[in-house]
Amino acid sequence: MTNSLGERLWTGEEIVSGVKEDRSFLDQVLNFYCSKIKKEGPEINCFTFFSESALAQQQSVLRQRIEAKEDLPLAGLPVSVKDNIAVEGMPLTCASKILENYYPSYSATAVERLVKAGAIIIGKTNLDEFAMGSSSEYSYFGPVKNPRDKRKVSGGSSGGSAASVAGGFCPVALGSDTGGSVRQPASFCGVLGLKPSYGRVSRYGLTAFGSSLDQIGVFANNSRDLSLILNAVSGQDKKDSTSSALPPFSAEKHESLQPEKLKVGILQDFLKPASADVIESFAKAEEFFKNQGAQVQDVFFPELQYSV
Repeated sequence: MTNSLGERLWTGEEIVSGVKEDRSFLDQVLNFYCSKIKKEGPEINCFTFFSESALAQQQSVLRQRIEAKEDLPLAGLPVSVKDNIAVEGMPLTCASKILENYYPSYSATAVERLVKAGAIIIGKTNLDEFAMGSSSEYSYFGPVKNPRDKRKVSGGSSGGSAASVAGGFCPVALGSDTGGSVRQPASFCGVLGLKPSYGRVSRYGLTAFGSSLDQIGVFANNSRDLSLILNAVSGQDKKDSTSSALPPFSAEKHESLQPEKLKVGILQDFLKPASADVIESFAKAEEFFKNQGAQVQDVFFPELQYSV
């Protein structure tokens, strides 16, 4: 597949299957991303932390787990993590000078689940300080540039995570979304970004902003990789009393759904103030679902005008 820059890159699924079939493929994958981050990363400025030694340590541990024939659905998958989500052994700065020397003694539940599944945390990503912004310009580490056009912002506050995927530095990433901080930078950078329903992913280890709205979200270049990572991080967590008791997200279950059994709502209240190109994109999506046999209907939500 190609990313938003037209570069030929592996998908997450290709990496996982490749690592399982050929253990030397892990070296090839990590060497590629490591080289790309060192060469092109400083200009985009999407990382607050990247360490070759930390990468090598994870690589060594993963090799041992592969040798032990552990079940690793994300074997060797490089994931970048927004720097307001705790990763043990890596800084948790929230892009603020106040926390420049803080290293948490634990990992967020979402990160724990990724690592348990065999993912490699490739680095921590830049953001608006304490996730309070929409452009990723207001960071102690400096602004994040948009890989599609370096004269423009990447969006925010998860701009570093969106840019890390759009720039080809990793296939998938974690961000956080309180009022658009995954969805908006995904749009700006031309990648897929999902804010899961509240409670679908544990908030434990996520630095709080607005706790009744915060949710860890995911970025990817394609929907299958998006579902792959969501499948790994979702599910109830005893460390987060607001996490949902529903079973974890199942990519297999959703992929087995027949299009004619889907009901798709087009929220007209969102379209009223939208620009012409956005309305055109919605129209194309609507036509696609209709051609697949789905039920498409207009939905109205007048209370939307009172929301933030």
